[in-house]
Amino acid sequence: MTKLAFIGAGNMNGAIISGLVNKGFSPKNIIVANPSAPKREALSQQCSVLNTHSNIEAVDFADYIILGVKPYLIAQVCADISSNTSIANKCFVSVAAGCTIEQIQQALNSKQPVIRVMPNTPSQLGFGVSGLFASDEVNDEQKQQTSELMESVGIIKWLNSEAGIDHITAVSGSAPAYFFLFMEAMQNKAIEYGFTEQESRALVQQTALGAAQMVINNDMPISQLRQNVTSKGGTTQAALTTLIEGGLEQLVTDAMDSAVKRAQEMAKE
Repeated sequence: MTKLAFIGAGNMNGAIISGLVNKGFSPKNIIVANPSAPKREALSQQCSVLNTHSNIEAVDFADYIILGVKPYLIAQVCADISSNTSIANKCFVSVAAGCTIEQIQQALNSKQPVIRVMPNTPSQLGFGVSGLFASDEVNDEQKQQTSELMESVGIIKWLNSEAGIDHITAVSGSAPAYFFLFMEAMQNKAIEYGFTEQESRALVQQTALGAAQMVINNDMPISQLRQNVTSKGGTTQAALTTLIEGGLEQLVTDAMDSAVKRAQEMAKE
């Protein structure tokens, strides 16, 4: 059986571990390493996986090492691992934004197989989107295993270039926050109209859920779905006209470009 080591016990690694165990992956073949005992022990208890404070112990245990630490810690974590244990025949999977394959391999001091993954927070619920890109050293079996790993928490998309990681960050990685901001603005206005905070949230979240389900359950273009609920001269048209004239479409474009730019800056930093 493939053995997995998760370096870091944060939300994303926790989501992946939960997804794998729920889909039948043996928890005995998963170990999580984290310096903070409470987080790793809570995850260990929740999913019945192994845990350790030592990254080295975790790497020695596993075939695949999932790097789920903050981007600014990646270089140090990889350097410590490569200096203290053998990493031969091991595949590294990074979910850290802004860290390139070249940077990870340099920190490992080896041309190890490295796969970059950009998931998003709905992965915690099994509704995630993950973009993946593999270094030249990654073989077909490692790609397949990593596909199964990330499919445990949602859908995946293999990318043709590493630059695609920055693009999928803008499209899905950062995107839940775009929707949250829109929903937050709607909730605040609903409260102004006199609904309670609880009522406002319920109305907004159910509307968002319903809109998403209509997209999922229809093959027609999203633009057509929008037109279907926009009667000429009606309330929806009035609202949409205000959004369009206010520059919403350009704002979305600019926001996504800003996400790409920041991802590129993080790699340089």
